[in-house]
Amino acid sequence: MGVDWWAWVSFGVFVVVLFGVDLFLFGRGDSDISLRRAAFWSVGWTALGLVFTGLLFVWQGSDAAGEYLAGFLIEKSLSIDNLFVFALVFSYFAVPRRLQRPVLFWGIVGALVLRGVFILAGAALIDAFHATIYAFGAFLIATGLRMATHRGVEIHPERNPLLRLMRRVLPMTPDYRGDRFTVREHGRRLATPLFGALVLVASFDVIFAVDSIPAIFGVTRDTFIVFAANAFSLLGLSALYFVLAGMLDRFRYLNLGLAAILVLVGAKMVLSDFVHLPIWLSLLAILATLVAAIGASLLRDSDAVTQRLS
Repeated sequence: MGVDWWAWVSFGVFVVVLFGVDLFLFGRGDSDISLRRAAFWSVGWTALGLVFTGLLFVWQGSDAAGEYLAGFLIEKSLSIDNLFVFALVFSYFAVPRRLQRPVLFWGIVGALVLRGVFILAGAALIDAFHATIYAFGAFLIATGLRMATHRGVEIHPERNPLLRLMRRVLPMTPDYRGDRFTVREHGRRLATPLFGALVLVASFDVIFAVDSIPAIFGVTRDTFIVFAANAFSLLGLSALYFVLAGMLDRFRYLNLGLAAILVLVGAKMVLSDFVHLPIWLSLLAILATLVAAIGASLLRDSDAVTQRLS
């Protein structure tokens, strides 16, 4: 669909306002974020993302709405996988729970800006070189297979090249300085561990975008839909983290479900010139895969609890 410049500007302003609401209302105060509060905000942001489907349906028709919904579900489900890495980063830096919120927020904002660059670059490549779509598809299939067969891969934050570069430019203080990312001490600008956590959260989210951006291009080539799906999937991600932080290990089959989705979308891209699947079928396959992966995880966890009690 063709979107006028004013629609892009209006949507951009709308997204900025939403992130501002998320920052100043959800993250206000220094008190610990309760599970109830985090769940309320997470459900609210997810509902808003789903409501946008109806707006697109009225504005651009059923095809655009279906493409957006499929893309939103892909991006939202892949973003859950990011939370495992965020938990690892916070553990590595021993970030107090009350200080995790600003790190998540600004890391996600930075990632959204960089994803916008990735989306424009990806769209330009596909327009200029049609074969790019096959390369994206093959990459997603390989990524999905690797995700399914290497579930125990460890991530080592201390090996992150961006963190190493940051430590050379800005020496890091040994402990926290309240909620400040940098401080000036003895005439030098120093980074706090909070800034180190921010750098890792943003960099890892950009790395994850290398998978998610090609995946959504397998559903739609419309850059507006791609960006909207990414924006709404990242909104409320920090709230979702506080909801799932204590039970991330229960979703043991989620990686298999995400791997299956990546392979499915990759195959769809590779075969796009020969097989044209209706968007409703792609949407149904994504939903069924997610429900099966989450359901199997919860069932396995329930069986494990039952065995321990018996």
